[in-house]
Amino acid sequence: MRVLRVGRHALLVEPGSPEAASALHAELMRRRETGELPPVREIVPAAHTVLVDGLDDPRALAAELAGWEVPPPSAGAGRAVRIPVRYDGPDLAEVAGRWGVPPETVPEIVGGVRFRVAFCGFAPGFGYLTGLPERYRVPRRATPRTSVPAGSLALAGEYAGVYPRSSPGGWQLIGSTGEVLWDPAREPAALLAPGTEVRFVPDGGPAAVREGLR
Repeated sequence: MRVLRVGRHALLVEPGSPEAASALHAELMRRRETGELPPVREIVPAAHTVLVDGLDDPRALAAELAGWEVPPPSAGAGRAVRIPVRYDGPDLAEVAGRWGVPPETVPEIVGGVRFRVAFCGFAPGFGYLTGLPERYRVPRRATPRTSVPAGSLALAGEYAGVYPRSSPGGWQLIGSTGEVLWDPAREPAALLAPGTEVRFVPDGGPAAVREGLR
């Protein structure tokens, strides 16, 4: 684990892998909730790093981190969301072909995955969801689209994600949802936050429901 000072009150931690970064973020959040962590203003995960900002004494936490035992994130430990999806994406048939299954099997495969928001970025409300088994990972499109509709469920490499608004994008589009991923009038504005567990369910039921996925 590599720990770097950032300014006077922050640390940038490089745990060594995306999985280790997600685990460290979960452990930092757990310790903050239980009062085991010094007061901090923000804990911001990324693909390979975690930023801890607003520390009174960054050196003390940097020294403490070296001795931490960080377990993998516990299933069912965080907030959970179910998102209804219509499997109508323009790349559905291509993705199914890469997986070696008929298109009608894709909802079952995606619905069986317990995704987790590793970090957020690209656009407000966009969560990078991990958990997709390696055999189902697909490359980005060779030519990105100039406009991807809001609500599009997409895959690229190890990640799944839902576009919160219309924007250019090069991910493989397999479905869509009417759920609002980012609403400034809502509290919180983002439906998805780092650590949130996500399940995609066939559309036909109520809008996204926050509940325990056990």
